[in-house]
Amino acid sequence: MQNDSDRFFVLTGGPGSGKTTLIEALRQAGFATAPEAGRGIIRHQVAIGGPALPWHDRALFAELMLSWELRSWHAAHAERGPVFFDRGAPDAIGYLRLCSLPVPDHAISAAKTFRYARRVFIAPPWPEIFAQDEERRQTIDEAMRTHDSVAGVYAELGYELVPLPLAPVEERVRFILDETGPRA
Repeated sequence: MQNDSDRFFVLTGGPGSGKTTLIEALRQAGFATAPEAGRGIIRHQVAIGGPALPWHDRALFAELMLSWELRSWHAAHAERGPVFFDRGAPDAIGYLRLCSLPVPDHAISAAKTFRYARRVFIAPPWPEIFAQDEERRQTIDEAMRTHDSVAGVYAELGYELVPLPLAPVEERVRFILDETGPRA
């Protein structure tokens, strides 16, 4: 019997590198997906006037990201077939390191316990498509440093990083499906 984590595929990398567009294309193709925590948390916190925002309380923001990712991981068990995640639990550690904040032991424990498929897709920085908005306030420099930080965390946790091509979304979808073998 296949371990569920073997069908949980993470797409990670810095902001503005096309991950969310790719996740949406996979969802449109009929695959189960898990949305990115960051934008969801920002929207919710802004709506309620909450403090867990990356420009207000980065540690609290990271804690909510970790919680969101664990919830997504558990919810994915109800799905049949492959599930594509827009980031995973290790991203919270990468974010904390990027911000030079302490990484709590429970975050490391979560990243070691709640595993994904060994091969993790990483979107390299892509300045030509990078854009800031109300929720993405990072600069391209911070996006590049985020890429490096999350890549380091996934590598330390024993994942194999598979760089996504800098190509149109349809080509990226084909690349992922060729690499993973799933069909909707």
